[in-house]
Amino acid sequence: MELPRIVENSPLARLARLKLKAGSVAMVLGRSIHLSGATREEFLRDPYWVAHEMEHIRQFEEHGRFGFLWRYLLGWARYGYYNIPFEIAAREAGERNARLYAPNGVLPDPRLRHPTPKVKL
Repeated sequence: MELPRIVENSPLARLARLKLKAGSVAMVLGRSIHLSGATREEFLRDPYWVAHEMEHIRQFEEHGRFGFLWRYLLGWARYGYYNIPFEIAAREAGERNARLYAPNGVLPDPRLRHPTPKVKL
């Protein structure tokens, strides 16, 4: 699978990280994954996280820039971050598709996975 462009130390991802009070964040803008608090290598080491963000790219492509952002922000306002329908779908895709992004198809120890913020913001 071809990976999208990955932007380390993204100011936009930093804003999201501060809002979520998270140690590290990845966020999708178009076909780019923006990171804050994690390096490209750390991100790519977690196939569940990669699969999660790849689902957001699929959602972005399906709904377009405005449609994705509108639905995402509306979902956040209605349900809180953890229960945004796009986030639920991305978590499910992370579980379902992680093996596609795992080196040699071998998944890492679950304790090494990136934590998902479970906050209602």
